[in-house]
Amino acid sequence: MECKEYAVMFKALSDVKRVCIIQLLTKEKLCGCELLKAFQITQPTLSHHMRILVDCELVLTQKRGKYAYYSINENKIESLKTFFTTVGTGQHACGSCDKF
Repeated sequence: MECKEYAVMFKALSDVKRVCIIQLLTKEKLCGCELLKAFQITQPTLSHHMRILVDCELVLTQKRGKYAYYSINENKIESLKTFFTTVGTGQHACGSCDKF
């Protein structure tokens, strides 16, 4: 994975509510209405947060009728884990990092 992709994920995780959403979704798949209740925020605010998490692919969405269900993208979470375990080891090869 390119460092640009990591940077987008880190930016998405720079908001406390989005980090909390990720934490909740690691436990179970949740409907948007359940997330609304958990955070007591408006639907447009939740949509904004979810769009950011879905766009960077940390969260997957599945439509069922008029409801959207959200779940963690395990592959992206594993990529983040790998990134942090290889930081400073020289193991990460990224084309964009070679430019510096």
